[in-house]
Amino acid sequence: MGKARVVSDAVLREGRSPGRASRTGARILVAGVGNVFLGDDGFGVAVAARLAEDPPASATVADFGIRGMHLAYELMNGYDVLVLVDAVARGEVPGTVSVLEPDLAAIEPASGVDGHGMNPDSVLGCCAGFGVPLRRALVVGCEPADCSYRWGLTEPVAESVDAAAAVVRELVADLDTVRGTS
Repeated sequence: MGKARVVSDAVLREGRSPGRASRTGARILVAGVGNVFLGDDGFGVAVAARLAEDPPASATVADFGIRGMHLAYELMNGYDVLVLVDAVARGEVPGTVSVLEPDLAAIEPASGVDGHGMNPDSVLGCCAGFGVPLRRALVVGCEPADCSYRWGLTEPVAESVDAAAAVVRELVADLDTVRGTS
């Protein structure tokens, strides 16, 4: 699993209804995002590729790269939970994998869409603006070491890809067993 240290600010709570093709009947989308031309920013893409080798049965896994507009369109297909995988600078040691849960109720609905500036925050704002009924979003992030113009992940971030894939699998499995509705 590499040398990744996993920290979590998200709490899996009973009474939620996430999942796709799951026992709960809800839908889960695992979306890898990031720019592979900016070094460690390509982390989400690398994790999506790893998960695509053997995808979790109860989730859809996709590499969205820098195609935030496509992610917004995909979320309009009725997913209940988004598990977003991305490089996330939080001041941790490079390679640290974190699980975060944004407060969807606090996201300002977008009043317009800029197809060239659709970062994850913009995607969630776009979805809120269009009334997409996303119940929950989790972010599996990795502390980057270098997001400059370069090809490939740095060693500590590359070593965290397997750990992050395992975290995503664990989250999907946990979400798949949660009962009830939000």
